Amino acid sequence: MVRERGGAGGSAGAVSAAARPAEAPLPAADVGALLRANAADPDRADRPALRFGDRVWTHRDLLDEADRFARLFRSRLDPDRPPHVAVLLDNTPDYVFALCGAGLAGACVVGLNTTRRDGHLARDVSFTDTQLLVTEPRHLPLLEPVLRDLDLPGGLLLSGRFTDGDDPVTSGRDSLEDALDAVAGPALEEAAVDVETLWILLFTSGTSAAPKAVRVTQRRLLSTGNRMSDVLGIGPEDTGYVAMPLFHSNALMVGLAPALVAGASVGLARRFSASRFLDDVRRYRATWFNYTGKPLAYLLATPARPDDAENSLVLAYGNEGSPHVVEAVAERFGITVVDVFGSTEGAIALDRTGQPPRGSIGRLRPDIKIVDPDGNEVERARPDPAGNLVVTEACVGEIVCTSGPGPFEGYYRNDEAMARTTRGGWYWSGDLGYVDGEGWVFFAGRTSDWLRVDGENFPAAPVEAVLARHPDVVLAAAYGVPDVDSGDQVMAALVLTKGSRFDPAGFAAWVDDQATMSPKWRPRYVRICPALPSTPTNKVLTRTLVHQKFRSDRTGGDPLWIRDRGRDRYEPFGPTEEDDLHDGFEAAGRQASWDL
Repeated sequence: MVRERGGAGGSAGAVSAAARPAEAPLPAADVGALLRANAADPDRADRPALRFGDRVWTHRDLLDEADRFARLFRSRLDPDRPPHVAVLLDNTPDYVFALCGAGLAGACVVGLNTTRRDGHLARDVSFTDTQLLVTEPRHLPLLEPVLRDLDLPGGLLLSGRFTDGDDPVTSGRDSLEDALDAVAGPALEEAAVDVETLWILLFTSGTSAAPKAVRVTQRRLLSTGNRMSDVLGIGPEDTGYVAMPLFHSNALMVGLAPALVAGASVGLARRFSASRFLDDVRRYRATWFNYTGKPLAYLLATPARPDDAENSLVLAYGNEGSPHVVEAVAERFGITVVDVFGSTEGAIALDRTGQPPRGSIGRLRPDIKIVDPDGNEVERARPDPAGNLVVTEACVGEIVCTSGPGPFEGYYRNDEAMARTTRGGWYWSGDLGYVDGEGWVFFAGRTSDWLRVDGENFPAAPVEAVLARHPDVVLAAAYGVPDVDSGDQVMAALVLTKGSRFDPAGFAAWVDDQATMSPKWRPRYVRICPALPSTPTNKVLTRTLVHQKFRSDRTGGDPLWIRDRGRDRYEPFGPTEEDDLHDGFEAAGRQASWDL
């Protein structure tokens, strides 16, 4: 990895290509061949491949563990059914061993989301034709209510190998350790695994709708790992810090896959923790880390220390970082932060060469467009006299790839979603964007994140970007709540920096002073939260905030504020104001909008 510290946060520069990436030759015939090659290479075999706390596994050790899991899978899976193994684990070594073992055995790992509950979790297991399920004590209570509804011919195995003080004491379940010991024997013979073999099912984040299971073959792992190891510039001496959950594409495609291809190592964190971040990085001597969502903002929210930049990191690579946060993290920790557009499907590739303007996720390529629902390109956003882009409804559209889905290999058992996503031979991302006169693209949220205020439609992401610039705001979410008469009003949920207090007059004045904040974008309601409801990848669960609205029985006692038209300050929104608003909805015949 190029040892350049403190790069211009957000500038990809030398780590990007201008043309749409061509598929390079695969680094190995299949995943198993890659693992065996690393374990046989005298320059890689005894180098660390995996670190977890103080424990280290070399590439030779990783192959041995993968072999044990492959043997287990073959002994437990019915050959007449899809060879699918569900994993409900934090980021523990068993997760990596299961992934690599599946690669050897020609099996598929179903990455279960640890925040799914009850029927939703049962649906994810059943829908993906899971035969065998591996979990750990802390997640067993999630499964127990639905186990009777699951058909698991391979059984449920409980791993106690990496428990800590947070895990409950359990008994009466089949042990993963015992199951692995029961299949011990000579090294497994190489299987006839095709590179097109389904390797993992990754669920989309599902922040606004039910998640879909994205197909990932061994080919995609190898090709993406090959490309990302080149983009990141990593070699065998590098270590990636993986704290994003392994059931998400970001951790796999930017963390694990390039490390395997390059013969490098990864250091695992069970879950992301801003307070433990630097300690972990220094322990592992990590040179790069991956992120998605809000981790960069959480890092900035920790107390600054004089030695923050005294670390081994060179590069952070991810998506959904606000421009000012990206720049502040780069400066504080002495690293280059590359913030790009990303999705689980992986079908959109933007050009990141040159010097993107602040906040841009890249430049349009010939086959990438931003279009309205009929497929017509939207208007370009133009600057006002002060140089600020003016974003109107006519400028915002869906980001599409006109040459097709690219590396995206489809959804599992979801022809309807696949047809919708690839209609007309294009790939429709479901993500919104707008583009300036030079072709630089700016992210504007999901297609479900539209608000309609006084007849004007606009996406939430630009509103959030402005609010997040306030010096006291760590995180901001903007969303629509129902208006008494029709349409929406803007509500903002804010997490403030430690020790800050909401200033109702000062915040209103600051909002009014923002040149890029359209008057209709200005929040009518403000909610001050200790934290925002999020997915495990730190994407805000907007649907939860929309459901909670301004109702005190749903907002958990968080302070609420309202700013009526013509007022120069926010006022407390208490029981009296809530009762008056409820009566207004009832009188207007919109009680359903209150109840939903």
